[in-house]
Amino acid sequence: MSEVVRSSLGQGLWQSCVDHLAQELPEQQFNTWIKPLVADVALDLSKVTIQVGNRFKLDWVRAQYSARIVALLEKFSGQPVALELALAPRENLAKSSPIPQNFKVIGAVEPTPLIASENPANIPFKSRLNTALTFDTLIEGTANRMGRAAAMHVASSLGQLYNPLFIYGGVGLGKTHLVHAIGNKLLADNPAAKILYIHAEQFVSDVVKAYQRKTFDEFKERYHSLDLLLIDDVQFFANKDRTQEEFFNAFEALLTKKSHIVMTSDTYPKGLTDIHERLVSRFDSGLTVAIEPPELEMRVAILIRKAEAEGTVMPEEVAFFVAKNVRSNVRELEGALRKILAYSRFNQKEISIQLAREALRDLLSIQNRQISVENIQKTVADYYKIKVADMYSKKRPASIARPRQIAMYLAKELTQKSLPEIGELFGGRDHTTVLHAVRKMSAERQLMTELNQQLHVLEQTLKG
Repeated sequence: MSEVVRSSLGQGLWQSCVDHLAQELPEQQFNTWIKPLVADVALDLSKVTIQVGNRFKLDWVRAQYSARIVALLEKFSGQPVALELALAPRENLAKSSPIPQNFKVIGAVEPTPLIASENPANIPFKSRLNTALTFDTLIEGTANRMGRAAAMHVASSLGQLYNPLFIYGGVGLGKTHLVHAIGNKLLADNPAAKILYIHAEQFVSDVVKAYQRKTFDEFKERYHSLDLLLIDDVQFFANKDRTQEEFFNAFEALLTKKSHIVMTSDTYPKGLTDIHERLVSRFDSGLTVAIEPPELEMRVAILIRKAEAEGTVMPEEVAFFVAKNVRSNVRELEGALRKILAYSRFNQKEISIQLAREALRDLLSIQNRQISVENIQKTVADYYKIKVADMYSKKRPASIARPRQIAMYLAKELTQKSLPEIGELFGGRDHTTVLHAVRKMSAERQLMTELNQQLHVLEQTLKG
């Protein structure tokens, strides 16, 4: 194989790895640690050298991400890959921002710089909008038609109807795309508009920094002066009293000055848990719209459009094949598309149904096993030595309630069922009960080794 083809394969290998990490990691982590990396790939794809800006970043990437990077490189290349981390050449260092010497690491998350003084007035205002996420690049279908119409209205008549606009739905359905589209449309029409897109976790972080540095005046000046605030995943405000208080103040200030607020969440306002009632009532005071999983025709259109964006033509019959087998959300569709494109590139084969079947064989194997909620209930009941009937009963002792919550969590993780559908299969319970169980088990799994091991055994049993 020629050296030019090898080079192309190397670029494709690294890009596939980066694209996959973009789907796995929170946006802030990805943009901070993965996106700036530069990779040199050996001609035979057996070694990848990643250049990192400084020693601190090198150590952090090695500790937090190197194992996952190697796993992805080997998965996409189909062979063992040696990973080496190296400091970038000195002439490139000036291009990367130095890490302050005085920083604080909280737990196992990213370092939080502690800067002595920072005057917001001297810093150019950044909207943090993704310019690629516009109304033009959004595929419209039954699943998002109402949300898109409301978003278009907000973008064209700021501060009037639908304020606040509250958009809710599951992971990967396009909520973030909608809010960025609103910001980009307003900015195109009014370049002077003061717009900010943030994730709720960033707002929490800003509150913490303002508290540590005693800079609440600057904090309020930044948030209370906006024309449009776009904030993702407000469910992350749960149990954070000071954050909720500051968001309530910002909310009131923005509405008073006829600014607009657009929020997203994984559930509707009254379904939010551990959020102050006065805040929930504010969320619910404007327009609330749901984004549903995309229907078949919409999934086909999304695949064809995104393949075009990658410079590839996806035959319609292949798009239908993939869409019929990947049903839950847009993010999984994008992941399936990347696997197909990578498989096609590495094997130098045209995209066909057979190639798609080979590229997605792991996914299709799981789909074909058709894990059902009933099977999950029986497996969990057997494992914890309770009766299957206890899954539907109103009994609440811990010996029954906890296995029931575990079964609800697994039902959400391993099936395509919605929260209301799962609740119905557990004795007609409300979907908020299922949501509470899912969140609780997901959080405890990260903290409790024994529970994580039990869930792993159950997952492997169910997947066969």
